[in-house]
Amino acid sequence: MKTLRKKPTRKARPTLLNGTVPPLRRRNREVRPREYLTPKEVERLIVAAKKGGRRYGLRDATMILVAFRHGLRVSELCALTWDQIDFSHGLIHVRRMKNGIPSVHQLGGEEMRSLRALKREDGRYVFMTERKAPITPAGFRKMLSRLAVGAKFHFSVHPHMLRHACGFKLANDGRDTRALQHYLGHKNILHTVRYTELSPDRFKNFWED
Repeated sequence: MKTLRKKPTRKARPTLLNGTVPPLRRRNREVRPREYLTPKEVERLIVAAKKGGRRYGLRDATMILVAFRHGLRVSELCALTWDQIDFSHGLIHVRRMKNGIPSVHQLGGEEMRSLRALKREDGRYVFMTERKAPITPAGFRKMLSRLAVGAKFHFSVHPHMLRHACGFKLANDGRDTRALQHYLGHKNILHTVRYTELSPDRFKNFWED
């Protein structure tokens, strides 16, 4: 005898009427004109972090500066510990996520002063919350977004734009592509080439007689 198979009932697609379906994510190019910040825009964020005597202004400004100077991903930034900071030699030992290449970078004077001021607080992690826990990527993302609004940015800002800002800044300064690859921890140099491709100096003197 043939057995009657019960046809699977198709679930009705949820609608926006009951509020259970989030709106579709907009494309990046619809939200912001580009995926990186200029050095002046980074400075605006740092100034906004220090402005108005904010309680965690030093911490927030230092996070932005360190992420920009060393091209850190937000996960790398939030996981930064004091044993990665060498004050005696002015170095930072960068541990890369996503199987990236670890490296050792020099710390600038402004970074050293800011980090020394933060070192007065106890804890293993460099950037802590008031609950003495490391700040989370989500927390930094929200903080950066609020600062961008306060700094009168006309587009949304996310943490990875600081990493891209580092890449484009060093490429525009004419840094060697292979050295830039290792500085950012890229395993594949194709991920680094995009910074040199958008460098304005690439087409310099094209129309000079």
